[in-house]
Amino acid sequence: MPSPAVPALRLRDLPHPVMAGLVSVIVNYGGTFILVFQAAKVAGLGPQLTASWVGSVSIGVGLTGLLLSWRYREPIITAWSTPAAAFLVTALATTPWAEAVGAFLLSAAGFVMLGLSGRFERVIRRVPPAVAAGLLAGILLQFGIKAFAGLDVDPLLAAVLILAYVVLKRVSARYAVVGILLAGLGLLLAQGRIDLGGLELRLATPVFTMPVFTFNALLGVALPLFLITLTGQYMPGMLVLRNDGFRTRADPIVTTTGLGSLLMAPFGSHAINIAAITAAICTGREAHEDPSRRWIAGVAAGVFYLLVSMFGVTLAALFMALPATFITTLAGLALLGTLGGSLAAAVADARTRETALITFLAAAANITLFGIGGAFWGLVIGLLAHLLLNVRLPAGRQPALADTGASRP
Repeated sequence: MPSPAVPALRLRDLPHPVMAGLVSVIVNYGGTFILVFQAAKVAGLGPQLTASWVGSVSIGVGLTGLLLSWRYREPIITAWSTPAAAFLVTALATTPWAEAVGAFLLSAAGFVMLGLSGRFERVIRRVPPAVAAGLLAGILLQFGIKAFAGLDVDPLLAAVLILAYVVLKRVSARYAVVGILLAGLGLLLAQGRIDLGGLELRLATPVFTMPVFTFNALLGVALPLFLITLTGQYMPGMLVLRNDGFRTRADPIVTTTGLGSLLMAPFGSHAINIAAITAAICTGREAHEDPSRRWIAGVAAGVFYLLVSMFGVTLAALFMALPATFITTLAGLALLGTLGGSLAAAVADARTRETALITFLAAAANITLFGIGGAFWGLVIGLLAHLLLNVRLPAGRQPALADTGASRP
């Protein structure tokens, strides 16, 4: 199938989606990449292997996101698996690195087979819209709360970002996210809180690790890695795309990211998948008023990831040096539009409103059971509520009404 035809690009179409792509990359590195460094430290990796992990996962994310967004003309944002990185912080304490790499390959092969099977798309299509919207709103709620919680931690920085956002929304809504990014960076530079003196640019050199396949690593690393990434990344990530009206099939996305993981795993990349939270920055109206232009954000994000991959730890460390309040407030404000749209869609239909609210609250609670995160349990609880509240039983299985004797002569 050829790529969908779109009108010719104009220069004025570029700034907003490109900036959305940049913001998503900053939020990803600044917000969650510390988990990769923690896992590398637990595994006892030296600077070269750590840089190889950073570089390989960045290359894989950049290439898959760029190619998918260009091919399907939709903002298909890819990322590394954050819940899997959190899992590896514990798992790598008892798993040799070569065995972990073998587990990364097995997990990636599982996603390639899943994508080729066509079964994942069928699952996504069966999720009711109210449940999908409620799930996304629940996932994003914590980000919205953290945007304002920063006023307790770093009052001046958070206040400047929030005030800039509100003023720019009133003056020119299209420039709000760009404006708060520039305002925040300007304030940090003026305060001397971004120290560039210790940074040294070095090109990353991938280091090949010969994988070792063991039964223990299969059960202890590969299988949990597959399940955590499937439930914590792919399912909410596809629902983000669907919620904003994009209809690319899940199967080629799963296959492509699985292949990316397969190619990069020998160099340390643990899992490449479709993004969820950072994707929402690029799929909504803030990226571009015209949905047919938002694919540019996916291409831009891919390019930025590839640029980071060239310098590995250096640029990742730069992103991570940004204050946590800057990252959380920037992410929360950038996602406000998506959060509001998801809430509106969730409660729009009175017939499914309660189901949506149950899903929303369950996802917002961020339940963690058996090592599986809140997105999965929010979805499970929402689907169960939908089944019990909304799905009609066949006529012969309807519950019998209590016999009150009113029909007797």
